[in-house]
Amino acid sequence: MKLIGLIPMLETVDLRQTIEFYTKILGFECREFFPNAETPVWASLKKDDLYLMFTTRNEHSTIDKPTMTGSLYLYPEDVDQAWEELKERVEVEYPIENFDYGMREFGVRDCNGYLLQFGQEIK
Repeated sequence: MKLIGLIPMLETVDLRQTIEFYTKILGFECREFFPNAETPVWASLKKDDLYLMFTTRNEHSTIDKPTMTGSLYLYPEDVDQAWEELKERVEVEYPIENFDYGMREFGVRDCNGYLLQFGQEIK
């Protein structure tokens, strides 16, 4: 089996709010939505070479709210620049710092509570 890509599809309670967060705060472009822009239940977002999809909760879901125990780890070209652009605009989970495992990174929460970590290898 050959895999040619991975695009996370995450649940959200408020898709319009999620689209606004990712486009206005993080600079993503909303490439597609279904069924329409006024009442979307699914959206595809893109920034540079990164893709994400979001969907509203399926009526068959058995969980109370959208949840992810992991995180999305993003690699900006310049993590310090990303920190300066975002630190006052988002909920900071942990500030930028150097870690013993060789990464300089910080973590923030998106409007859904998902952890977004931004990291760059320390040279």
